[in-house]
Amino acid sequence: MRRTLLSTALLTAAALAVTSCGGSQPAAGSGGGGGGKALNVYAWADEIPKSVVEGFEKETGIKVTLDTFDSNETMTAKLSAGAAAYDLVEPSQYSVQQLIGQQLIQPLDQSRITGLDNLAPKFRNPSYDPGNKYSVPWIWGTTGLAYNDKCMASATSWKVLFDQRYKGKIYMLDNMLAAYIAGLQVNGFRATTTDKAQIEKATETLLAQKPLLAGYNSTNYPQLLSTGQACAAQAWSGTAMAKVVQSNPNVHYVIPEEGGSIWTDGIALTKGAKNTDAAYKFINYLLRPEVAAKATDDGSSASANQAAREHIKDTKALKNPAVYAPDADITKADFLLDPGTAMQYFQQGWTKVKAS
Repeated sequence: MRRTLLSTALLTAAALAVTSCGGSQPAAGSGGGGGGKALNVYAWADEIPKSVVEGFEKETGIKVTLDTFDSNETMTAKLSAGAAAYDLVEPSQYSVQQLIGQQLIQPLDQSRITGLDNLAPKFRNPSYDPGNKYSVPWIWGTTGLAYNDKCMASATSWKVLFDQRYKGKIYMLDNMLAAYIAGLQVNGFRATTTDKAQIEKATETLLAQKPLLAGYNSTNYPQLLSTGQACAAQAWSGTAMAKVVQSNPNVHYVIPEEGGSIWTDGIALTKGAKNTDAAYKFINYLLRPEVAAKATDDGSSASANQAAREHIKDTKALKNPAVYAPDADITKADFLLDPGTAMQYFQQGWTKVKAS
């Protein structure tokens, strides 16, 4: 499973709109006013299982065209270009904020939605979308810390990623704001800060850390931890990390005591949706506990639907912190938000870090 956070690409979305592509063009909706038998969905790759789509089609007779993307920026650029007639999209939390600002998604008619009360409390009325006005969370995950206990007895803090004892065996995620989560929180700041002085302090911390690193890595760090080539790594929860934690008893994934972060990918209705009736039927279908459970059983992701837990067959996933982080561990975790104009401070600092 992938996880890409807010990046410098946000400032170049308009340019990406000219060249981006993310799957085939959806068929034109036959619904006109919203009552047709077609539905066009643009979602993260591998996050809406085939079993979910097939079950919905069988039950409703509605044909779903599911195209996929690999970053929020690709998705936003394509919507901005107006080149695709998607009804539903699956943005991450900060992307919901941006799509609202760009008027690319529309408020949900909650009178047409059933099952919002099935969501876990942390996904009801979230900071990035108060009242779930624009989006319905589907899956979620965390940014945390992974380590091999053959190198260290245990790890509970970001501080191990800045510890001289593990020089040459530390990896940080190769992603700007992911790195800044650790750089900020290890200094006692919130990952959501937009304060220039705090961001600059985090930049200094990341610059001082760089000689200790084996590298920045967002791809195979779980395998490096498993083989012992890495002692500790900043990590994203999800399939790759979860498999290593489950198969290798020496590798552990934890949420650092400073907080870490939570991310979520949810369903939103596009501004120009043609098949609105089908869209609301699909949203309601996803909110059913037995359907949401398939996000874990068939998609290896943590479901945002708390009621789904009783229906999940993969009980090992429920106990794996690299899939479902314990509630007690994420009380201080931030939803990473769009920093707005403060993005320039992160970009300036990251340029210095990568160039050093």
